Amino acid sequence: MKYSITTVTLPHLDMEGQAKFIKQLGYDGIELRVRYCTDEQRAAKVPSNWGYHVNDITPDNFAEKAPEIMKILGDYGVQLAGLATNMSCKDLEVFKKVLEGAVATKAPFIRLAAAAGFSGKDTDNYHAILGETIAGYARCVELAKGTGVKLILEMHGNTIHPSASLAYRIVSNFSPNDVGVIYDPQNMVKDGYETPAIAISVLGDYLAHCHFGAHRPVAGEPDENGTVVWKWERCKINEGLFNFPVIFKLLKKVNYSHFISVEDFGPQPPEEKFSEAIAYFKKIEQL
Repeated sequence: MKYSITTVTLPHLDMEGQAKFIKQLGYDGIELRVRYCTDEQRAAKVPSNWGYHVNDITPDNFAEKAPEIMKILGDYGVQLAGLATNMSCKDLEVFKKVLEGAVATKAPFIRLAAAAGFSGKDTDNYHAILGETIAGYARCVELAKGTGVKLILEMHGNTIHPSASLAYRIVSNFSPNDVGVIYDPQNMVKDGYETPAIAISVLGDYLAHCHFGAHRPVAGEPDENGTVVWKWERCKINEGLFNFPVIFKLLKKVNYSHFISVEDFGPQPPEEKFSEAIAYFKKIEQL
């Protein structure tokens, strides 16, 4: 198995610091954040996962920074696992900029979101978003043809693709040579739960990347009607709802050869949580 860390979780480090950190802990690759932050966040210079990053790579400067990125990764012997962007498949002008950088850095994939989210509001229309997403992906696939860069959809809550089967409904409109899915079981704890065996089987050749972290359901206090309200607690990878030894056996069975990217936004110090994660994974990989 090949292991990487998504740099969304390392906002306090510059490019070289991220590569050095990842290499020292024994990881093979880096899933590189390429996203915008607001002018206010950049001016404040307070690093946060979803805000300012010291390694401030954006769609606008990505291609320009590509030679520097490639040199640093080469110096530390770290592979580029892929790109953690948050753009929609409708953002064609932004997509073109990221694609240029992806080609320059030889990135295997670009994470590409659906046309819109889905949170269950009265205005949300699953079938409308599905149609817009398939159309948007078709346009982006055409732009990426011949580049060797795959476009991948992450299974995620508050979307029309929280499960493997719903993600498959989108990507199955295209060749697995062009598109794929990020299998992310921690995102399925609250929304889209499917057992690993069925999820990995459904995805088949579209399984292109993995995000592994952990949450678990915790029963809260009953509301005024007596209904228990559940909470979804972040926890250590070996303490979550999903059984990772089972998942690893299933991945071996299908000869999975892509990266497993650790995505842990917990409060523990980065060195502690990421060293524990890779030690655990390497241990259960041998089972």
